[in-house]
Amino acid sequence: MNEPIGHQVAIVGAGVMGSGIATLVLGHGIPVVLVDVDETTLDDARGRITQQLRHAQLMGALPAGRATGELVTTVSLPEVADATAVIEAITEAPEAKAKVLADISAVVRPGTPLISNTSGIPIAELADAVTRPEELLGTHFMNPSYLIKMVEVSRGPHTGDAAVDAVVALLGAMDRRAVLVQDAPGFVTSRLLHPMINAAARIVGEGTATVEAVDELMEGCLGHPTGPLRTGDLIGLDNLADSLAVLYERTGDEACKPCDLLLAKVRDGDLGRKSGRGFYSYGKAMS
Repeated sequence: MNEPIGHQVAIVGAGVMGSGIATLVLGHGIPVVLVDVDETTLDDARGRITQQLRHAQLMGALPAGRATGELVTTVSLPEVADATAVIEAITEAPEAKAKVLADISAVVRPGTPLISNTSGIPIAELADAVTRPEELLGTHFMNPSYLIKMVEVSRGPHTGDAAVDAVVALLGAMDRRAVLVQDAPGFVTSRLLHPMINAAARIVGEGTATVEAVDELMEGCLGHPTGPLRTGDLIGLDNLADSLAVLYERTGDEACKPCDLLLAKVRDGDLGRKSGRGFYSYGKAMS
């Protein structure tokens, strides 16, 4: 693992993924500026990050003896100007991501990698929004990112070698292995996983099997570590539905069209672990 010398990371978006990525970065001794639109969201994120750092330490997922990086939270986007890399981690909506990336691009120094954490939006679609598209690339951190050691890195058609090298080095400083893929809707992991979860939900909706039976069969017969529907709850069913909609719109693959049961869950506010209920019940929403 590389030493985190000289790194200073800004993360824009303090939700579940942004907080998880911040936990990973801070836990490896790298300072973080965390940006969101209101103080309430940032206060919630601080509490979540404190809990996650404790969890990561108990799991042995952080380097022993290394001090936690300093966390600064702010509602002022210009405070990312001195970062050595900026990770955008807002909701999985192309227009919103493009707007935020444009704003970030306007304030950071040339040569600063701009990283969109996306589960499926092609980087080519976001490149027109930024001042220097050669500095833009994608990452797909898994949840919880402070425990999962591999990161999918997507290189857009304009992404330069310097940006790729800088992001691979940053991930190395956090003991993460980068796997590079080319730009495409859903890249690799989402293009395979999300239609599978959608198919599992469709099977439940059609009455073929219960949620528990689907997950038990996938775990016991096919070696899936958690079952697709439990995995969907961890991703967030709203995020899953958004990602599937992106895939369906761009590929025309009917397997990616969000099924009725998934859409009903989202309409009812049953979004998975973060809301306390999804395909399973968790008792309370994630704090």
